[in-house]
Amino acid sequence: MIGTTLGDIRDHIESLASEDGRYYVACARTGCRPVPADELAFDSRASARAAAQATEQYRATLRRYDPQVSYRDIIVREELPGWEASDGTPLADRTRELPPTPPEGGGTDAIEFCHTVASVVFEAIAGSAHGDLQDAIMDTYLDAAEAVASPDELCLRLLESIATELDARLAPDEQAAVLREAAANLPRDGSGILAPEPLAETLDSLASVGLVDDYRIERCSAASGGESRSWTVHIEGYSLDGTPGRVVTLPLVVQLFDRLATRSVTISGAERVEGSGSWRLSIETNTTGRVGGLACVPTEGCP
Repeated sequence: MIGTTLGDIRDHIESLASEDGRYYVACARTGCRPVPADELAFDSRASARAAAQATEQYRATLRRYDPQVSYRDIIVREELPGWEASDGTPLADRTRELPPTPPEGGGTDAIEFCHTVASVVFEAIAGSAHGDLQDAIMDTYLDAAEAVASPDELCLRLLESIATELDARLAPDEQAAVLREAAANLPRDGSGILAPEPLAETLDSLASVGLVDDYRIERCSAASGGESRSWTVHIEGYSLDGTPGRVVTLPLVVQLFDRLATRSVTISGAERVEGSGSWRLSIETNTTGRVGGLACVPTEGCP
């Protein structure tokens, strides 16, 4: 079990290292080797992956004290024998000096949004009775990261990994408790005013960072008092629908919880609209405690 202090985590990473290892930890986007694993090599991919996971934990812990600590899309790389730069230095050493790759098409906003959602969910998990879930999420993420061709997709894979493990390991009411706590940790403007149109404002926030191309709220109804509401919504160009058989709803739910007075949300009926790239979803808020579809929702009539 890794300790929770920075010193404990650093000691754990160093214990995994090997002087003659050819695997190392790097940022997929920039190529840089992140602290505290920047000077270390590992003799197997498994050891390097464990170090990558611990490096994420170290940087997340450090970020609690210094919010300016940068986010890194951490992956494992292998230094192949004989791969050297023109000046004779090993390629693994040269990667520390590579400049950041500029994002395209507003990628920075999407990356920042995904990392914000991921960080508040991780924080909520750490404060819950499900702390071991963090290890499972990072294992799933590292598996996915190794198959991603574009570094810009890594932030999406992180959210998908969180959703996968929440859905597989926690009951719906446990998911709701974690995601409500995550929503409570989101940055706020200090006004404390709940949104009059919570779903529209939530979808606007996803659209503003490029996770949604467009949306249309087809039907909306509300019970007396306004605390129980239901919507049918069409979402076009959703970036988190790439997993067969389901649509990831986690970022939508975290943002929606942030804008609602009621504490229960159910998402169901994810259906691909024939002849288009859009999805139809049914979303309901209620006061009965009924929850579902919070991390991801099964698709209907889709492979």
